[in-house]
Amino acid sequence: MITSEHITGLILAGGRAQRMGGIDKGLIPFHGKPLIESAISRLKPQVSTILINANRSITKYSHYGYPVLMDETPDFSGPLAGFSVGLKHCKTPYLLTSPCDSPLLPTDLAQKMAAELKDNDLELVFASSKEDDGKIWSQPVFCLMKSDLQDSLDSFLSKGDLKIDRWFKELRSRTVVFENPQAFANVNTPEELAALEKVSS
Repeated sequence: MITSEHITGLILAGGRAQRMGGIDKGLIPFHGKPLIESAISRLKPQVSTILINANRSITKYSHYGYPVLMDETPDFSGPLAGFSVGLKHCKTPYLLTSPCDSPLLPTDLAQKMAAELKDNDLELVFASSKEDDGKIWSQPVFCLMKSDLQDSLDSFLSKGDLKIDRWFKELRSRTVVFENPQAFANVNTPEELAALEKVSS
């Protein structure tokens, strides 16, 4: 069985947040506290330790007391660059990733994905959400992977491919569907932030 001691959590705060006017998303207030604090408090009980991937506001992020890792590939090359640096610093058998701007992420994220990974001998499991209309949406930045995937990911990135789902296809991977669509709601505009605060208050 995979327990929280076997898992390192990686919070992805490395993006540009262009739709938020370029503000650093993890630091935008949500119920009066920076968004990343919600992600940390939900992830913390599910993992043994936390890493933060960020490319700016390093000092602010380091105030939380966790290692802050910058992408080693230039130009904001998306979540896979964050995965890569997270895998390099991961000292547990598994890495669980989550973005900094989904404050309502599931409290059973690790547990459900670990069970799926173990039962089916997979290398990586990612989340999907079931919307109210029954549609299933992939949420690929929420995933649990074996920490020995570094070489696979680096060779994929060296080909210049940044498409997250294409890398997943090269692995033994599968998704886990979470019923609550709100769990993965993220914040791309000030309006979305206001709407999410109402839902979660």
